[in-house]
Amino acid sequence: MQGVPERISFPDEEVKILRLWEELDAFQTSLKKSEGRPEYTFYDGPPFATGLPHYGHILAGTIKDVVTRYAHQTGHYVSRRFGWDCHGLPVEYEIDKKLDIKGRGQVLEMGIAKYNDECRGIVQRYSKEWEATVIRMGRWIDFRNDYKTMEPWYMESVWWVFKTLFEKNYVYRGFKVMPYSMACGTPLSNFEANLEYVDVVDPAVVISFPITNPKEGEEGASLVAWTTTPWTLPSNLALCVNATLKYSLIQDTASGNRYYIASTCLGMLYKEPEKKQGFTVLKEVDGVYLEGRRYKPLFSYFEAKFPNAFRVVCDDYVKSDSGTGIVHQAPAFGEDDFRVCLERKVIDNGIDAPCPVDTNGMFESVITDFAGLNVKDADKGIIKHLKNIGRLVKQDTYSHSYPFCWRSHTPLIYKAVPSWFVHVEAIKDKLVANNLKSTWVPSHVSEKRFHNWLESAHDWCVSRGRFWGTPLPIWHSSDWEEIVVVGSIEELKQLTGKTDITDIHRQYIDDLTIPSRKGKGVLRRVDEVFDCWFESGSMPYAQIHYPFENKERFEKGFPADFIGEGLDQTRGWFYTLMVLSTALFDQPAFKNCVVNGLVLAENGKKMSKSLKNYPDPTLIVDTHGADALRLYLINSPVVRAEKLLFKEAGVRGVLRDVFLPWHNAYRFFIQSVLPFESRTGKSFQANPNVALQSTNTMDKWILAAANTLIEYVRKEMDAYHLYTVVRGLLQFIESLTNWYIRFNRRRLKGEDGDENDCHTALCTLYEVLMTLCRLMAPFTPFITESMYQNLKLALPPAQREDSIHYTLLPEPNPLAHNPAIERAMTALTAAIELGRSARERRTINLKTPLKSLMVIHSDQQVLDDIKSLEEYVISQLNVREVLYTTDERKYMNQRAEPDFATLGPRLGKAMTAVTTGVNALTEDELQAYAKNGKITIAGNELLAGDIRLVKTYKGDTTIHEASSNEWMVVVLNVEIDESLHEEGVARDLVSRFQKLRKAAGLVPEDDAEMFVELLDDNKVSPNVNYIIAAQQSFIRSLAKKSILPTSQRPRGAVSYITEETLVDGQKVRLDLTRPALFFSADASNELVAVLSALDYHSVVSKLSATGKATYLVNGVSTVVELGKQVLTHAHLPLAQVPPKPAKSAPVEQPKAAEPAKKTKQESKPKQEKQEKAKQDKQDKPKQDASAQPKQEAQPKQEAQAAPKEDGAAKDKKKKKGKE
Repeated sequence: MQGVPERISFPDEEVKILRLWEELDAFQTSLKKSEGRPEYTFYDGPPFATGLPHYGHILAGTIKDVVTRYAHQTGHYVSRRFGWDCHGLPVEYEIDKKLDIKGRGQVLEMGIAKYNDECRGIVQRYSKEWEATVIRMGRWIDFRNDYKTMEPWYMESVWWVFKTLFEKNYVYRGFKVMPYSMACGTPLSNFEANLEYVDVVDPAVVISFPITNPKEGEEGASLVAWTTTPWTLPSNLALCVNATLKYSLIQDTASGNRYYIASTCLGMLYKEPEKKQGFTVLKEVDGVYLEGRRYKPLFSYFEAKFPNAFRVVCDDYVKSDSGTGIVHQAPAFGEDDFRVCLERKVIDNGIDAPCPVDTNGMFESVITDFAGLNVKDADKGIIKHLKNIGRLVKQDTYSHSYPFCWRSHTPLIYKAVPSWFVHVEAIKDKLVANNLKSTWVPSHVSEKRFHNWLESAHDWCVSRGRFWGTPLPIWHSSDWEEIVVVGSIEELKQLTGKTDITDIHRQYIDDLTIPSRKGKGVLRRVDEVFDCWFESGSMPYAQIHYPFENKERFEKGFPADFIGEGLDQTRGWFYTLMVLSTALFDQPAFKNCVVNGLVLAENGKKMSKSLKNYPDPTLIVDTHGADALRLYLINSPVVRAEKLLFKEAGVRGVLRDVFLPWHNAYRFFIQSVLPFESRTGKSFQANPNVALQSTNTMDKWILAAANTLIEYVRKEMDAYHLYTVVRGLLQFIESLTNWYIRFNRRRLKGEDGDENDCHTALCTLYEVLMTLCRLMAPFTPFITESMYQNLKLALPPAQREDSIHYTLLPEPNPLAHNPAIERAMTALTAAIELGRSARERRTINLKTPLKSLMVIHSDQQVLDDIKSLEEYVISQLNVREVLYTTDERKYMNQRAEPDFATLGPRLGKAMTAVTTGVNALTEDELQAYAKNGKITIAGNELLAGDIRLVKTYKGDTTIHEASSNEWMVVVLNVEIDESLHEEGVARDLVSRFQKLRKAAGLVPEDDAEMFVELLDDNKVSPNVNYIIAAQQSFIRSLAKKSILPTSQRPRGAVSYITEETLVDGQKVRLDLTRPALFFSADASNELVAVLSALDYHSVVSKLSATGKATYLVNGVSTVVELGKQVLTHAHLPLAQVPPKPAKSAPVEQPKAAEPAKKTKQESKPKQEKQEKAKQDKQDKPKQDASAQPKQEAQPKQEAQAAPKEDGAAKDKKKKKGKE
């Protein structure tokens, strides 16, 4: 295996991996390797390539890539084809802007063929950018074998879908009021109208309608109606009231005018109607009493044409929660208006409803006063006209959320148009039933949002009065009595007699006619094209040209195993897929659906290029890497269909908290393997059996945890719970880096001298790292590939794959299963974390030893588990003793608090009673709740997490610090005596020298001596010299050699680095030197000079062999004896403990880190410098400053005693052997 640089640029590594994948043709190779496996069907919703990809696309693409990679690596063949939505409003709108086209007539004038050629020219404007972004994000999908909705073979399948629906009587032609885009000149479907809402301010007017056939007492009275669409008033034909509502006839005090208005709506005209100031109520009647009243029209445009118009009708759709309780009816511009006027015979049929607005939203010539004006622009003129004729009662504005065209971002109107519909209401029950057959993540989207949408589904308008799209394959006679729907290109050839049809866009087939079979001359095609949502909803069939090709393959793989898109598609693509699959096959189109939420800017606003309120995705990837962005997105609320406020700091956090610790664990493994190979003279070979047969407690635990992780990932991914999977993976990475490696650092580095045990530890860590890479591969494909390319070198050649993505996910191994040890480690880590929290609150660093830690838990099993691993508690928390008790009541007070954030929304008004009940819970009841995880209070069942248990320590808090969670309590004895203080200072000194070693660039194999000089004796007691002497044995146990006073520094010793700093408040100089010989007083200066010039290790080795050696000193052979003239560091006796200085000062705790005032680094010998420069030149890594905070360069390590040998298990084993 190759060495790994300390610093790494993840984006640069990803670029290397992209080159590797390109060389391997990795994606296509993976497909070939998986041929013959069970097929996993995936539908990719086609995007438009008329715009650049944004975070929403990246998010959805990442989710799809994770799921399909997982499916591939669990033994499936997964065909992944990229698709392009090429037709429809998005493309036409861009061309209309480019060519400054304002209306349909301009298109017809330039010619449909030319217009469609313009559209075809931009449909893949940004396809290269899309492909580059998708590939850079690590997504594997087939661009070579993509599909486009404008391909004739795709369009032919769309025709087949439509003809099948027609033959099932699910298609009809109707005249309905539809959402209408004036900018695009076409009706939209109801679900399209729900795609974009904008907060707007519209004019709001109250208009009077004088009664022309008053009853007694109504002379001179008017009805008043409120509207926010004044432009519809020229088309008014009726007024509608609710028969059961109460209406008041009032007289306005100021004007004397009399008005009918709903009794509960007087606030529309008067600020404080309850005070009855400004008006007098003359009488109150039921709405039905007003039915049949006639009134004077506002305009005369349609007065003669509709003799049954301009009267009051009744319908219960009228409510009194807004307006005046009287609604003006313009049948061509309101769905209820149309229905009411048709049912009440105000109009004879839908087609005759007055609709004086053209395809571009302009008033036609019949509206003589406002002809040629856009209806919205005409509002002001209409209001002015009404004011001039005395019909304007009140003028105001109204702020509300209004539907806009999702493509042109302009306000919609509602307009009656002849259209072709799919009769969705006829299959509504089937839609609801089929929805229950699909699994949605999160489930509430299906159970609420989508279910509610299906239950209230309207018939779907699938025709558009546009040009660039799949033409409706409908030919009809002039009287509409003969209709032919064509289902294929071959059928069109046969019916028209034209045999060279290769394209079926409008310019190629509009002029084709079909001879009538009923003697009605020729049939001509309708003018419309399909709604592009109909085309994308046909994608499951059309992408493989079903039923004309791939019939068996489609039927075997339908419904799809998986789809995924954004929450907005519940009223878009998800809906159209479900409608068409239900109508065609009475099945859902998909088995599993993952719904993501919306990615917003950091300030909670919609991401906007003009506002520049979000970072460019390309810059994020170039700076932090695609893996970091992928993991940030799929480990966020957005995967649960919630909103995500995108923060670049969040992506950096993934680097800091996940990738750097993970990389450092991998690097530490490699750093441990290479010396092992050097020491043993053989290459490291992975051996899972060696790992599984380990008797080491930590090895057993981490292998068991990895095995549990495998089970967990498979279970959660099979349920499509991506967000829970990532959480489990990240927790495991933390366990690996913060616990396993920390506990086993010495074993892994071979510092205990037991190479067999070192090999076992390395085999264990290898298995865990390889398992983690294979599990994380679908989520972070780059970093796992990078690690795998090196790790695989420890495998037998036959087991090595060219890419980790060719491998299958690991299977759970029953031999690694060990729930007992996992349970014990959970208890151990909880106790250690609570102990650390207690230290932090008292600002006592880990270098300062403490007397004891008490663990309090009601379950004796938990205490036994911790006791079995007690030595880890002692070493990690630096305490001398661990105490245990199950008697919580003796040491702790306990009270309960309800979790208001969780319970409030759930319980509502019952929250008050529950709060009272929670506050009254007894100790026994709290213990029972803690054990059982549930309790009933005031008739409401509360579960685990609904009640917070707050515990406080009863004992002496001056010398004890308690730390607790709802599961466990620990109490730390924080009283520090002089011996503890001295040990802490000694540990601090060792830690500082370790940091100096790193600053000097030394590696673990480099030997060095440590010297301390007290620069100012400030009479502190005990001073540093005293502590060094008193704690010399302890120092040697930590550093494997002594720290000596500078007075004992050998003559001729060469410094690596020196530093002046404060230790325990005392100014000292730390000196790290090359290993040197110590000379006694018997050694002459000449001998010192000769031996100091020689290699230290050679001299020691030569002297150690026989105890003496001969050297030439001033031309004379001189016998040198070890222990007489020459002493090595190991031969030095422990320093005598000097008496304490007479003057004492209060004992202080050593501080966590004192600032160094001066650091001086000396030169290494020339040979060492040349070797280091050579190595640096070979292996110098690129450094990513933004991703590499200095303190993160290596895994965190506390300068503290590691568990002796390999920890508790091995210690006990050795003790047992001795006995």
